[in-house]
Amino acid sequence: MSRRPTFDLDPVAAHEPTGIDDQRFDAAVLAPVIDRDGEDHLLFTRRADHLGEHPGQMSFPGGGAESVDDTILDTALREANEEIGLDPEDAEIVGQLDDIRTISEYAVTPFVARVPDQTYDRQASEVAEIVVLPLSGLLDPENYEYEQREHPYYGNIVVHYFHVDGSTVWGATGRILVQLLELATEFEAPVSDDRTRG
Repeated sequence: MSRRPTFDLDPVAAHEPTGIDDQRFDAAVLAPVIDRDGEDHLLFTRRADHLGEHPGQMSFPGGGAESVDDTILDTALREANEEIGLDPEDAEIVGQLDDIRTISEYAVTPFVARVPDQTYDRQASEVAEIVVLPLSGLLDPENYEYEQREHPYYGNIVVHYFHVDGSTVWGATGRILVQLLELATEFEAPVSDDRTRG
């Protein structure tokens, strides 16, 4: 029986993240790692279809900074509590990834945390579904594809698509996921892509 894949989160803890301070808005997300039956999983939310930004897309719990937040980590924890009912005390923060820019003028700060494997309660007004995907599925080459696109900030970029159990992770969340996988697993993202997508 092969060993179920797990993250090596030590490189995430040791990572010195690159920040961004040139966007109109600040936001933060939490990448929740769950140990389920001896295999690491990641928790995602599927955004409600009526939302103005990125409706129906897979994302990590998170959102925009508010005046009640003392730090950007407080933003991630507050949003995770609001969106999936995660008690901030139950989040074991492992580390922070590089900030990313979004086309909606946000600088997004991602945090990685181990959280309990339990039933989470979604905020129906923002979250259509809570989706927990196995690391084995995210690492399966058969579930991964990529393409080149022109990005307003980064120029010619590779866009990553992870198709697992009927869900597709891509866009900003895909970029965050790629850095996490590259730091904590043997995953290596392609540098370039010859294909185009219709």
